[in-house]
Amino acid sequence: MKVLRYIELKSGHSDNGPAWIAYVEQSKTGRTLYFNGRGLMKLKGQRRGQAGGNYIDMETGESFWVSGVKKNGQDRHWAGSGKVLVEAAALTEYLEAIGAKTLDTSRCEVTNSIRPTDVKRLSQLANSPGAPCDPAAGSGGV
Repeated sequence: MKVLRYIELKSGHSDNGPAWIAYVEQSKTGRTLYFNGRGLMKLKGQRRGQAGGNYIDMETGESFWVSGVKKNGQDRHWAGSGKVLVEAAALTEYLEAIGAKTLDTSRCEVTNSIRPTDVKRLSQLANSPGAPCDPAAGSGGV
């Protein structure tokens, strides 16, 4: 099932990382999200990655913040800066979610550059023996 989310790369960027409003595909359990060629695994409990993320890329170990979109359109952290890329295919749903007729181009930019994700390959990786159940906990893999 595809759902609309705010996704921000935290590793190496603090609150200024590349950010997107886009569709993500959820695994059956909802603990893994598939987006832009990546498999993002949810960190367990209240633990956050070293860079403050709540998800971690299962292949690279990079930290991401993923959340639902805010109705007021202020998704980026107050201390962050930079435009948020809005997936072209998600634009209509995003505008409906925030109650806007047009996109605020001072904060956002429409993109067609979201890469397809090989969900089957990443799902097999996540479910293979020795897969990182929680990479931040040091259980191996990444």
